[in-house]
Formats: sequence, structure tokens, C-alpha cells
Amino acid sequence: MEIAEQEPMRFHTTFRTGGPARWFCPVSSVSDILDVLRFADEKKAGLFVIGKGSNLLVSDDGLSGVVMEIGDGFRKMTVDGDRIIAEAGASLSAVAAAARNYGLSGLEFASGIPGTLGGGISMNAGAYDGEMKDVVESVDVIRKGELLRLNGEEMHFSYRSSRCHEEELIITGAVLHLTPGDPAEIGKKMQELNERRREKQPLKYPSAGSTFKRPEGYFAGKLIQDAGLKGYSVGDAQVSEKHAGFVINRGNASSEDIYRLIMHVVQEVEKNSGVRLEPEVRIWGSFSEER
Repeated sequence: MEIAEQEPMRFHTTFRTGGPARWFCPVSSVSDILDVLRFADEKKAGLFVIGKGSNLLVSDDGLSGVVMEIGDGFRKMTVDGDRIIAEAGASLSAVAAAARNYGLSGLEFASGIPGTLGGGISMNAGAYDGEMKDVVESVDVIRKGELLRLNGEEMHFSYRSSRCHEEELIITGAVLHLTPGDPAEIGKKMQELNERRREKQPLKYPSAGSTFKRPEGYFAGKLIQDAGLKGYSVGDAQVSEKHAGFVINRGNASSEDIYRLIMHVVQEVEKNSGVRLEPEVRIWGSFSEER
């Protein structure tokens, strides 16, 4: 088990911000995960589990506990008929590419989502009318040091949420059940969806993807635009001029800048429309209004 101390979290989040983690532990096996759990218990420290940090804002003060990274060392996958068996650290884009290569349809929506399989399942990631719950057959998890296999129904999937938000579950892998299809057609659909992403989303700037959950009956980006906030900035954090549903780092934003901007958007949209936006981004650590 590797342990780094005072590891800057800006190297591990797609916002490219975040202060140091007291302990940072990348893992590459289930035994590594169990070792990290024991280490956190010995230190009486909080545990934070990340993949690629693509849906995460970490404070500039950092995190006082143990950060466990389930990433590149945990990305094995195999294809068995119409199923993909993959470890939690495999990137969603890599799993989607494997599905295409083997003529398996159902993951086209995930080909451009910049996260890991584990992170995607935990938050029931989705785009373009597809969600992880549509393809997950079973999920391998660790709960209180015990290895379990849960089926899709037992994961309690809902909009951008799962059982992982109810309990302390660590996802180690999953089985995805897909539908046989034509690799050329699957690839064509992936290309079309990724072209739509490039046209509409601010992909050249660091961000955490869509910043807010979609309120029922509304679109977050339109509510933000209607409140006159498109292009609004706090420091180098900005509501994207390309898509108001994204908060971006224009280069030198701090986590505090991003947090203050997110909170300002929430307040102004509620004032303008009566709708209170809920961040989709996980927010870890202490920020100014909480001190």
C-alpha cells in the first residue's frame, strides 16, 4: 500500500484545484483497499474515496483524513458474451470503447463522461437519455470490511444517486449487461454524441462537468442564463459563456472562488425563479461561509 502525505488534491480533481490531503493512498487491489480501511481506522481519520475527481470540489485547505484513489491501478476488464466485467477504476470512456469494439450497445452515452466506472455507478451518471442504472447487472462493493455483490435493484439507483449515498459502500467492480449491435453503428452514435458535447460544452477548460442537478421540470443552464449569470465570474471561476450549466476554471481559480460562484448562482437563481438549484458536484472540506 502506497501512502503519500500532504498530497495536493489539485493534481487529482478535474477542476485542478484543492489543497493537500493529509494521507493519499492509490490502490490497485481489494487487499489494498482493506489495508487503507485499517489504516484510516488506526489513525481515527475520515475516509474519502475518489476515482478521477471529475465530480468533486476540494477546499483550498485540503482534507484532514485519508483519501483513497481507485484509479489507474484498478482498471482491469474482460468481455464475456454480452457482458463487460470491469474494475471500478476503469474509465467510463475505456469501458464504452470496449463495448463498441465488441459490438455491444448501451454505453454510447458514457463514452464522453470523464470519470471512472465506480464513480459513474455511485452517482448513477448519465447523459443523452442514458444512465448507468440501465446497464448495471451487479456491483461488487465493500461494506464495513465485507465483500458483497449487489444486483442493480439493490443499488437503489435514482437521479444522480445510488445506495452509495445512503451507506458507506466502496465499489470495487461491476458487471454490465449490454445489447449486441453493429460496431460501426455504435461507433457512429458515440461520435455523434461526442460532437454534440464539443459543440455545446466548455471542454477546453477545467470543470467538474455539469455543476448542478437538473431541477424537475426545468433545465439548470436555462435558469442560470435567465438569471443573467452566463459569463459571471468570481476570480478565475466563471459560469461558462458556452453553456451556463457549467462552472469552469479559466486558469487560476481557487476552490474558494468556485464555491463562492456556485453559492451565488444558487441564491440568484432562486431569487429570480423561485427554484433552488442543488449542486451535482460533491463539495469536500471547509469553505468561507462554513467557518
